[in-house]
Amino acid sequence: MPGLPRARSVLAVCAHPDDESFGLGAALSALAEQGSEVAVLCFTHGEASTLGASSGPLHEIRAGELSAAAHVLGLSRVELLDHADGSLAEVPLEVLSGEVARLAAEQRPELLVVFDLGGVTGHPDHCRATEAALAAGALPVLAWALPDRVARALSDEFGGVFVGRTDSALDLSIALDRSRQHQAVACHGSQAGDNPVLLRRLELQGDREVFRWLGPM
Repeated sequence: MPGLPRARSVLAVCAHPDDESFGLGAALSALAEQGSEVAVLCFTHGEASTLGASSGPLHEIRAGELSAAAHVLGLSRVELLDHADGSLAEVPLEVLSGEVARLAAEQRPELLVVFDLGGVTGHPDHCRATEAALAAGALPVLAWALPDRVARALSDEFGGVFVGRTDSALDLSIALDRSRQHQAVACHGSQAGDNPVLLRRLELQGDREVFRWLGPM
């Protein structure tokens, strides 16, 4: 299978601070290293998380963590919006897609990067962020996905709903260096400190990431 697509400019659309690192970190750092200008649009401050709440106001803490992680990943721009964490499904889709379109008009990306349909973890905010990116216009949309075997293992070990894809549903399977991703994950101390699911997922994935095309190639 081919490697990551070449693009002068890339826009990643996600729901929470840490999505750009925990999920997309290996891909975004690789895109930056191969010469893409990579921007991230994040819809919420992640203030509703059950992790790290005792460390202070998550609204502020997670904004700072996102900024630090973006520097590690080599991102050119981060735009952090202030929609309520956990409630993106209640925001009209045209509002969210309009925000994606606005930033796309400024960045002029050749590629959007998102979580797979189903949000990978099943989180409704993840699903809505991907919906917004798809509704924003006719750009190629590359979705980060989980292999079915990894999703099944996580569901068996931790419960919850992890959405995986069979090999036949995947378009790209790429070996990526995770060193910058691990450094970016460490920037999100409020969320990474007690997160066995994340550690197990990265262990199961090894150095390989898989993707699907959701928009026109």
